[in-house]
Amino acid sequence: MWPSVAVVSGLWSAMLALPGVAGDLPPPPSSMEAVADAQLFLELVVNQMDTGRVIAVDQRAGELYVPVSALQDVGMKLPGDPTGSIALDKLPGLHSDYDSNGQRLLLDVPPSWLQEQFIGNRNTYPRTQAMSSFGALLNYDLYFNDTDEGGSYLAGWNEVRLFDTWGTLSNTGQYRQTLSGNVSNSTLDNGYRRYDTTWRFSDDERMLTYEAGDVISGSLPWSSSVRLGGVQFSRDFAVRPDLVTYPLPQFAGEAAVPSSVDLFINGYKSESALLQPGPYTLTNVPFINGAGEAVVVTTDALGRQVSTTVPFYVTSTLLQKGLTDFSVAAGTLRRDYTVRDFAYGPGVASGTFRYGYSDNLTLESHAEASSDLTLGGLGGNLRLGNFGILNTALSQSQFDGRNGQQLSLGYQYNSTRYSLSYQRVERHNEYADLTLVDTPYASLSKRSEQVTLSLNLERFGSLGVGYFDVQAADDSRTRLLNLSWSKPLWRNTSFYLSANREVGDSNWAVQAQLVIPFDLNGSLALSSERSKDGASRQRINYSSSVPSEGGVGYNLGYAQGDGPTYRQADLTWRLQSVQLQAGVYGSSDAETRWADASGSLVWMGGDTFAANRINDAFVVVSTQGFAGIPVRYENQLVGQTDRNGHLLVPWSSAYYRAKYEIDPLNLPPNIQSPNVEQRVSVRRGSGYLLEFPLRRVIAASITLVDGQHQELPLGSLVVHEQSNTQAVVGWEGLVYLENLATHNTLQVTMVGGRTCQATFEMDVQQPDVPLIGPLVCQ
Repeated sequence: MWPSVAVVSGLWSAMLALPGVAGDLPPPPSSMEAVADAQLFLELVVNQMDTGRVIAVDQRAGELYVPVSALQDVGMKLPGDPTGSIALDKLPGLHSDYDSNGQRLLLDVPPSWLQEQFIGNRNTYPRTQAMSSFGALLNYDLYFNDTDEGGSYLAGWNEVRLFDTWGTLSNTGQYRQTLSGNVSNSTLDNGYRRYDTTWRFSDDERMLTYEAGDVISGSLPWSSSVRLGGVQFSRDFAVRPDLVTYPLPQFAGEAAVPSSVDLFINGYKSESALLQPGPYTLTNVPFINGAGEAVVVTTDALGRQVSTTVPFYVTSTLLQKGLTDFSVAAGTLRRDYTVRDFAYGPGVASGTFRYGYSDNLTLESHAEASSDLTLGGLGGNLRLGNFGILNTALSQSQFDGRNGQQLSLGYQYNSTRYSLSYQRVERHNEYADLTLVDTPYASLSKRSEQVTLSLNLERFGSLGVGYFDVQAADDSRTRLLNLSWSKPLWRNTSFYLSANREVGDSNWAVQAQLVIPFDLNGSLALSSERSKDGASRQRINYSSSVPSEGGVGYNLGYAQGDGPTYRQADLTWRLQSVQLQAGVYGSSDAETRWADASGSLVWMGGDTFAANRINDAFVVVSTQGFAGIPVRYENQLVGQTDRNGHLLVPWSSAYYRAKYEIDPLNLPPNIQSPNVEQRVSVRRGSGYLLEFPLRRVIAASITLVDGQHQELPLGSLVVHEQSNTQAVVGWEGLVYLENLATHNTLQVTMVGGRTCQATFEMDVQQPDVPLIGPLVCQ
């Protein structure tokens, strides 16, 4: 027994004497080292998102090597721009894991390495080439007036348009004829007065508009417009309703794993989307104006949420970075507008230019010139972060050798709680612009200043304050103070209160009004007013508006107080082809009776249409002569085509890609419409003939039997010899064939290879699809 103890003791001593023996043993092999070097084909998963790709992965000495191109193909941006293959363990910030059971390569990378996502599409209206067809339009407004003390007269305003792909040529004017009484004002002489004659063409591809004839020059808030007889060339953003010209906020962030994102604007959900791992930018912000608050909420698969609040300020007075807006006009000044037909003055030129230097700064310039005037000015609009817009401009002029300056300064802020606006314009020395060139007795004010403030008091209503101060050229000064308050009451009833007075005068003019709606179209208004002279007056008015689809509307009013009693009544009847109005107003001592008829006449596609006044574009739908076909505009029934297969849609918005549909259920059975829905946009002020192609089909359903009058087998092939049309026999031996002729021969190949032939005659002029047979195929 002692020897055994000695052996154990010796072994224990040896182990104590050699403590490093156990540490020298090799560690157990890892799962990666246990596998020999090889090439693996693994499904790639990045930040818990399946990429749907299988990539080749090389295993060398326990490390995984991946082609850089495979990572770049899934949108990954690697630091250092490596090439070839790279060891995953050598990339700092990247964590990899090999899932041998699922044959997947799991990668976790910083979100900034992944491809950026843009959520949302601001192009609400996809751009469509605007169309125009040859046609003509007449807008008219006939007005009759008969006054007890002033006699009676008849006036007819008209607008004539001729349009095609080359643009629109328009002319406006008025004819006036006195029927009784004397005309004391020369501006109301009998006869026709021409207003404007203009040719206009818009290039919606380049957003440019060309005008010739009577034009109104472009201007900025701190400059003036004038009427010219000449030409004008300008940027026209209106031809692109899909384009947002002012900067809208964008909200950026990062998602480490697949998530969802919700965008709330001022407490209302604006957008929801699914996110892939990586950086993202939300661009689908609604068209808003003023100050607001956005909340971006991201939620991952485990329900964990991250919320970010971002304030913003949006204004339409700015241009997006890089956008330009301009207008250049040259011609002769218009004289005695609406008084004389062709009266023009000296030659002048005017130009404006705006440039979006950044999303926070828009630069402006304006210039005017004539033989006696030179004017130039610079200005800009600056967004002060989330605190509103500052605008300023400085102009210098020289008129008849006298110099002058104009300084404009303003500030605007809008939010859901309150809005503030301040604007001041000062003119020094002999400042002048084109409005004074041909009007020697006119003058510009020396100074104008206005301040407006509106407050949203929520359940206490809305309060408005306004101050206006104008110093005229003769140094006379007018200062006005205006106060207003409104509050919604029960069931859409509203109360309005306003008061104003001239500063320096202690007397106020006050008006109070209560508006009570009774139904969708009718409302009652009760008001009481007191002038600054102390005269009071009470009014009651009930009005019922005309339904948009047509019908009758009316207005009744009565007023009494200090002064003659006033009463009025008028009736409006809107038909599809014309709008008729008639009424009476005044006191018992002086009463005025009037009547009015307004509408449009359209000629297009060889047909004439009557409609209510068409102020913008329109469409004539053609079904190629088929009458009674229902037509819809934006899913709303407009009417049915007339005996010529036409229907006028008079309220199309220019450059809007609207949807037009026809209902083919009313078509004869042998008429086919390959396209029952079209989307088109129409140029401003013009019309378009929208044709829905219809084709007459000479067809028949035929029953085929064999020599024993048994139905031919299902699936037999039928060939129409005259047109080479093929069809297959269906149940009960029926076959449907198109493109038939008066004499028809059918070649039939049955299952098993047997063949037979059948012939028949048919009337190709019949309006339906007949059932022919049974025909014996032999």
